[in-house]
Amino acid sequence: MKMRKVQNLLFILCIILSCVTSAVAEIHASGHEGGQVKVSCPYGEGYESYEKYLCKNVCGNDDVLIKTTEANKNKYSIHDDKQKRVFTATISDLSRTDAGKYWCGVTRNGKDIYTEVKLEVGQDSCCDGSTKVQSHEESSVSISCQYESKHQNDLKYICRGNQLSTCLEKALITSDNTQNGQFRLTDEKMLRKFTVTITSLTQNNSGPYLCGVHGNTGLDVFSAFELEVKEWCCVKSNKQSGIVGRPVTLQCPYPSQHRHNRKFLCKGDHRNNCTDMVTSQSRFKLQDDDSSGSFLVTIREMKAGDAGTYWCGSDSQWSTGNYTKIQLSVVFPQQTSTVISTITVVEPVGSQSTHIPGKHIEDAAPFHPVVFIVPAVLLILTFALVMVFKYKCYKVRGAGANVNRNKTKAAKTEEVESVADIYENQDVARSMQGSSKPQSACQHYDDAGETQQEPVYQNYTTTDDIYCNQVTIKANRK
Repeated sequence: MKMRKVQNLLFILCIILSCVTSAVAEIHASGHEGGQVKVSCPYGEGYESYEKYLCKNVCGNDDVLIKTTEANKNKYSIHDDKQKRVFTATISDLSRTDAGKYWCGVTRNGKDIYTEVKLEVGQDSCCDGSTKVQSHEESSVSISCQYESKHQNDLKYICRGNQLSTCLEKALITSDNTQNGQFRLTDEKMLRKFTVTITSLTQNNSGPYLCGVHGNTGLDVFSAFELEVKEWCCVKSNKQSGIVGRPVTLQCPYPSQHRHNRKFLCKGDHRNNCTDMVTSQSRFKLQDDDSSGSFLVTIREMKAGDAGTYWCGSDSQWSTGNYTKIQLSVVFPQQTSTVISTITVVEPVGSQSTHIPGKHIEDAAPFHPVVFIVPAVLLILTFALVMVFKYKCYKVRGAGANVNRNKTKAAKTEEVESVADIYENQDVARSMQGSSKPQSACQHYDDAGETQQEPVYQNYTTTDDIYCNQVTIKANRK
């Protein structure tokens, strides 16, 4: 019984040894959990039409995973390239249990042809540490990835993310294609490192990356780095204001290594599209101060149009940290209101004053009532004097009128004649005194009660004398 078991074991061992002796060079394949691996199996000329397969362990009937007569089976697939005489078996959704020994087989009469495959499956995580790299928008960054000397001729690549299993198939750039958009790869074999340069950075480029080396044996070698792209404009930013019509000074610091560089100040919403103000505007004067590590730009007689975004720096390449962004605003000077003594405008209660936007204007000047009081007082006094004078005239004439009512018709006639004489005397007086300007008018009443306007002249001693003479004459004739 024991002899039979030993014979069976020897028989199996002979089969295995025969397979091994007919096998060609060993194939190494590797992958990571969750990923996939492609096993490429070459074969000799003349076997293009033969069946090929992939098996595991001792390659019994139950160990055959997939054949070329079936394109897909479970997580396995196979493809035969008869032109290159290579068939490729793909294993997807790898797990750690998939690691081990496999065989590439070619079915033929008698003994099959076998090629041994060793598959290694690693964890889908990397790495012990990650290198932090920082840069800024619109600039570039270079990342160096070290490797061992045995990988000098192996494929190098870089991918985004931290999944090892899909890094190669999602590579952004490889050493076989050294330029791809904003990515460029340079392999320095003597220094045993390859460098990936990323240009025209944006904040979308931020995130984790993997440098990978794909070897012919074993798992790929990775190193990780974390890229942070900062907003370019927020490195150095200042806010400043100036008053229209007055000078303002802008201060721009620069690194010591730029002491002999050309300094500049330009205006524009974006640094790549701005106008050099020092060379184009005579009101802008630049003065360098080596001792303070900064230069000053003075703007003479600020104008409203000077408000805006300015960029000052000492590096024509606009390297970050070698410039200053200044947001300049303007303020209009305070204006003093003027009071006109002859005209005063009073706004109605509840009305709203109109202000010029952007200007600081003082409160309206207080109302001065004295402008109205002085003329008003003079007018009232004049009117009062006239009224008093008219009243006095009216009283005197009124007394004469009462006397006249008791007179006879003949006396009235005689009185009229006397009054006529008085007017004749007035005409003589006018001719003797010369012409005079009238000052005021006094109402006179005749016997019928009619009102008459008679001029009164300043050159008479008193106007009352005339009227008093009239009354005296009338009394004497009574």
